[in-house]
Amino acid sequence: MKSLCLVFALLGFAGCASQSVANSAPATDGPVTAHGLLHVKGNKIVGADEKPVSLAGVSFGWSQWEARPYYNAEVVNWLKQDWKANIVRAALGIKPDGYLSNPEGEKKRVSKVIDAAIAADLYVLIDWHDHEATKHTDLAIAFFQEMARKYGSHSNVMYEIFNEPTPGLTWDKDVKPYAEKVIAAIRAIDPDNLIIVGTPNWSQDVDIAAKDPIHADNIAYTLHFYAGTHKQELRNKAVTAMNQGLPIFVTEWGTCDASGQGGLDPASTATWMDFMRKWEISHCNWAIYTKHETASIILPRASRHGGWKDGDLTESGRLARQWVREWAENPPAAAVITTAK
Repeated sequence: MKSLCLVFALLGFAGCASQSVANSAPATDGPVTAHGLLHVKGNKIVGADEKPVSLAGVSFGWSQWEARPYYNAEVVNWLKQDWKANIVRAALGIKPDGYLSNPEGEKKRVSKVIDAAIAADLYVLIDWHDHEATKHTDLAIAFFQEMARKYGSHSNVMYEIFNEPTPGLTWDKDVKPYAEKVIAAIRAIDPDNLIIVGTPNWSQDVDIAAKDPIHADNIAYTLHFYAGTHKQELRNKAVTAMNQGLPIFVTEWGTCDASGQGGLDPASTATWMDFMRKWEISHCNWAIYTKHETASIILPRASRHGGWKDGDLTESGRLARQWVREWAENPPAAAVITTAK
């Protein structure tokens, strides 16, 4: 197999790239070597040196749909090399045509991204990409137990246990009890790695979660925004939560409106970037997929193995790449860490 791969490589084929990544020693030139295991300190996420860490990267789209072919090591490595991303998000699609009907296939797909991120010295979010996770609590527990056993020894890994709770799911009766069960299951295996909890109303009501936070170690909370829809009101909610000591992670953001459609809003995107820079918030852009909508970052002609040119990116993709690279080239200055009063 190795000799065949060598022949392919000499002929210019990339088919053995994943094999070579798997067989090579993990990289040490990335953010994980630089920052180590991330943990919560007050309202910030910090590295081993106790200084705030603000990551910028990209989320893969739903694993079972248009993003499927891009769940591979070559794309992860391209994001590190060209986008200067220091985190990727593997979005495990749970709907009936995803994990619910094909658990082994979907786990295998997201594991390719997780393994590649570990090999590349990048952080990776393992995302239970579900809007109704409270209906699948036992499945989520079993999945995260498996992920904790497999990956819990790696500082690269973070667990995102509920993507976006739908309106109607309340914090006290639905989301928090679900989160406490899943957190307990993970912590029985992995006591250290960061766990990120979804918040009510499509992961926007962080202020509500701040009034009644989860009592567990190393927990952060999800805030999602789409620049065309969400403006100062949502930032005010975030400030309220952070002033009460809540650490926030923007695991998903878009350049357009919340439907994934509409035109780009570069001005609002810039305002959000200034806000996240000021507060040292980590973030992942949505998303790597080719669906015909504004939030897609690549066109259908884009290679499944990275190597994308400007012409392979959508307008949203070019804007997102600009901001992710900006984070790497000009990291946010250290912010003040506050604790709840």
